[in-house]
Amino acid sequence: MIAIARGAKSSRGDRSGGSWLLTIGNDQQARDLPVIAIVGGGVSGTGVAFHLLQRRSLQAGQLFIFEPRERLGKGLAYDTQDPAHRINVPAAKMSLLPDDIEHFQRWLQERNVLADDEAAVAANGGLFPRRSAFGNYINSMITPYVEDGRLVHVRQGVERIERAGRRWTLVSAAGQRVDADILVIATSHPSPLPPEVLQDALADHPRFVPDPTRPDALSAIRAGDRVLVVGNGLTSADVIASLELRGHKGPITAISRRGLRSRGHAAVKQELFGDFASEPSKTATALLRRVRATIRQAEGEGRSWHVVIDQVRAQGRHVWHALPVEERRRLVRHLRPFWDVHRFRVAPQVEAVSERVIEAGRLEVLAASVAAVGAVDGVIDCALQLSRSGRRIEKQFDAVVVTTGPGHRGILQSQGWIDALSKAGYLAMDPARLGFACDTRSRALAADGTVVPSLFISGPLARGTFGELMGLPEVVEHAVLVAEQVAEAITNHEAEQGKAYLDSSAA
Repeated sequence: MIAIARGAKSSRGDRSGGSWLLTIGNDQQARDLPVIAIVGGGVSGTGVAFHLLQRRSLQAGQLFIFEPRERLGKGLAYDTQDPAHRINVPAAKMSLLPDDIEHFQRWLQERNVLADDEAAVAANGGLFPRRSAFGNYINSMITPYVEDGRLVHVRQGVERIERAGRRWTLVSAAGQRVDADILVIATSHPSPLPPEVLQDALADHPRFVPDPTRPDALSAIRAGDRVLVVGNGLTSADVIASLELRGHKGPITAISRRGLRSRGHAAVKQELFGDFASEPSKTATALLRRVRATIRQAEGEGRSWHVVIDQVRAQGRHVWHALPVEERRRLVRHLRPFWDVHRFRVAPQVEAVSERVIEAGRLEVLAASVAAVGAVDGVIDCALQLSRSGRRIEKQFDAVVVTTGPGHRGILQSQGWIDALSKAGYLAMDPARLGFACDTRSRALAADGTVVPSLFISGPLARGTFGELMGLPEVVEHAVLVAEQVAEAITNHEAEQGKAYLDSSAA
């Protein structure tokens, strides 16, 4: 048996209850077939499964993916059903196949997915469909493997993971158990961590929204409510677009410490510009000066800043690896907000909503933080500390929405099984404190820096090692890398099993 079962269910297809019993040929064959378990069925985890199955001929019951959502491939980013939410990258640059970058765009056209979404075509001709369409695309790519049993979708979250000998035992919330030889962690960042001053004062307020990514999170906000949005990134823009679509007509105040808003896309397509890889900068300050100088050069030749930032992104792994750990920390601490608003761009349709609301005088963007807050009879009194002048202003709101981004600080305590693996020494924060520590083969590193055998990290939680790992193209490329490493680990495992069998036979 290569998967431990407590019930008599088949391992084929989607299973949301019971466990799995798998008998493969004879005992020798079973010993030679390693089991792989992936935790997280968003783009990162599904991408690893897809590309692993492209590289290896696995038998039913060898590959499991734990994901409580009904459909694989959607994850937090693409599970939304809000029609205001759109992909932030043109469809022509999004694909599960790195060597066929326009695959998703062709998928949209061949299936006439945009027939009921006329607004998907931006003014520059790019396609920015609703975000759910990309989730459906990823799901369509992986579904055949689930249907024929080569991938088992465990529709449960993970409750516990333990190391026993050289194997990992995974137990789901419903009690399903899988014993795996290779484990891939492909979960997303934790939900936003609301500022304590808000959490303490508004925890029970009916219109306090600490996590707007939850389904219908904005439903309690009324049309005329005065809304405070804490955070000014992509999620903030999505919230404003969603409120507008819901018929919201009240004033909105959006705040962040620097008052920066995510920028839009270039009006026309341009070639990448600059070189940051051949002689990469060794300090965060030198990198900043280099980027600024290259932007000035690009603008002098009639190009926009977009092509320079895109080049930094394309060469991001070289840039990141060249920086010493302390310089990486300095970059994250001081420059990440500026990078984020230029790198993570708003879909033109979503950007247009924010611009309309600003022009109508209903959206105010401030460089500020919440200094104090109280609520009386549903009205929220806020003291906002202005970043530039240092003075405070008093404002009243009816609703508060937190869009501050992933809760990096709480990664190791975000789920019980992660906390347990951390305490057992199998997971540690990376030096830049962006995710889990791992090596350049994406193998997890313990707190003492040693490689944890057969444990891999896929997706944004590996960004401390790989640098740029938040955009879809980079996430897919990283999934390919992890799939290659897992395929190699399978080969090594089978060789070890074969040698052990021969040695035992000879004895």
